[in-house]
Amino acid sequence: MIKLDGFSSFFVANWKLNGSFKFIDQFIDEVRIPEDESKCVVICPTSIYLDYISHQKRNFFIGAQNVSNYKNGAYTGEISCNSLSELKIDFCIVGHSERRKIYHETNINVNSKSLQLINNEIVPIVCIGETLEEKENGKTNEVLAKQLQEGICYSSNQNNTIIAYEPIWAIGTGLTPSLREIDITHEFIRMHNKRFNKFKILYGGSVKAANSKEIVELPNVDGALIGGASLKSEEFTKIIED
Repeated sequence: MIKLDGFSSFFVANWKLNGSFKFIDQFIDEVRIPEDESKCVVICPTSIYLDYISHQKRNFFIGAQNVSNYKNGAYTGEISCNSLSELKIDFCIVGHSERRKIYHETNINVNSKSLQLINNEIVPIVCIGETLEEKENGKTNEVLAKQLQEGICYSSNQNNTIIAYEPIWAIGTGLTPSLREIDITHEFIRMHNKRFNKFKILYGGSVKAANSKEIVELPNVDGALIGGASLKSEEFTKIIED
């Protein structure tokens, strides 16, 4: 398993359901990964391209966007942790808001997936976040605490699990919380339960080159989970070079 404490910051590209062989070839040719080995850069393509991009890997790690709750069996279309291990995948996003909303994944599902990933020496990147309604009703901390309590498995620790805070209302909308809001929320995640005090915590939600540097430099932020901006090689390069 990757040693998380060997890195000062993390930049995770979530390509979602985008990409092609041509796109990958062009992206890898154009993107510039910094020589700074303290920065951990992770690219998460759609699952069908995991093997293809693994043969072009240089100075970055590869992550999956999801994994099955099950080790094997009659689960058509699912992808097991064992399969990811055989492809030497180092990270896997779990609990993304799109998975929670569209596919009705629960905190229990996230917990189960995280446990299997850790057992296979793959780092889960556990996503948490509140809706706009929950934010406006002052329930952000309550929602996040519940997601952490139920979704972080018992074997998770600062060395094998990453938390990603993604306010749902900021994903793909162009909206972002203020820098103060981001830092305060990350501080809550880190401090409300001593268990999470030393976890790596990333911010996600409309991250782009224009705001990434200020966000990542916040005291309680350890990096960024990047969506749309990670599909543009020049934009992504700027984010990871800052």
